[in-house]
Amino acid sequence: MASVQEIGQALVDYCRSNDTATALERLYADDAVSVEAFVPEGQERVTEGREGIAGKHAWWAANFEVHRAEVEGPFPSGDDRFAVIFEIDATHKESGQREAMKEVALYHVADGKIVREEFFYSVG
Repeated sequence: MASVQEIGQALVDYCRSNDTATALERLYADDAVSVEAFVPEGQERVTEGREGIAGKHAWWAANFEVHRAEVEGPFPSGDDRFAVIFEIDATHKESGQREAMKEVALYHVADGKIVREEFFYSVG
């Protein structure tokens, strides 16, 4: 079974190569839960299941143009959690509003899979 450091590094590598579909398939439990800090209109704060999380990623891609994305980490804590820092410069396609976003994501691992992700969000 992979360590939390190995799982975290794999996630960071997939994010850096913009391959979140493979990350979801290989690293997430089927019943993983995603919790957002900021909830856009029409979205839910809590998303359940790997398929639901994939839908959330598809929504993002359909609604935002990413100009720059940086990923820092992973930062492990014990044998069951790690954090990743994301910095994103993106434009909301419908409104044309461009934002510099920074968020910290805390990932919980059980039985070699990501079972929960929680995002802490900052705009600035």
